[in-house]
Amino acid sequence: MSDADDLDLRELDDEELVKQIQDDLYDGLKDEVAEGVNILLEREWEPYSILTTALVEGMRIVGVDFRDGILFVPEVLMSANAMKAGMNILRPLLAESNAPKMGKMVIGTVKGDIHDIGKNLVTMMMEGAGFEVIDIGINNPIENYLDALEEHQPDILGMSALLTTTMPYMKVVIDGMKERGIRDDYIVMVGGAPLNEQFSEAIGADAYCRDAAVAVDTAKQLMHRRHNQMAAAQ
Repeated sequence: MSDADDLDLRELDDEELVKQIQDDLYDGLKDEVAEGVNILLEREWEPYSILTTALVEGMRIVGVDFRDGILFVPEVLMSANAMKAGMNILRPLLAESNAPKMGKMVIGTVKGDIHDIGKNLVTMMMEGAGFEVIDIGINNPIENYLDALEEHQPDILGMSALLTTTMPYMKVVIDGMKERGIRDDYIVMVGGAPLNEQFSEAIGADAYCRDAAVAVDTAKQLMHRRHNQMAAAQ
């Protein structure tokens, strides 16, 4: 925020402050986002309400404009970092309050591939949408994925690849899940520049996500479908 604006966040009422946090998130102003979150906490807002009303809604707007080509990766990364500044304050408070989550995801780049910008963006956007995300990093062999699934028991497994030479490794992981009899226990989402819908279907994934905004929307849809299926089976 420029000095010319000279805006005192404490002078805003709650509705104005929430809107300002969303605007600052859009502009990638992490210090201002953190300040706004702290002010709402001082006003005795519930951490979960701050997360959903200010941060998640702010990142939803970012995601829409990213999907529509109004924002680009560098700008979205700035917004995601601003989101992280707010999340760093809220995360321990959310853990204490047992606030509901959209779901849990394990994500990592496959063996032989060290590209992580897309993965990191998905991680931050998913956290921004209220998911708990465990990022296992880059260059992951099948053992890393299977161990992470066993340890964290997520709803979703996300795999990323940027190289045409590494993308077939996603099938290795999915086949390994089938061998262990756990494939149907998880939603599998894949993404990366060289992938497409046909490849996703061929390797047995549940969804291909062309970018982080699509990943969030897809995850929400698949989680909703999964909950409905589980409810119907009971």
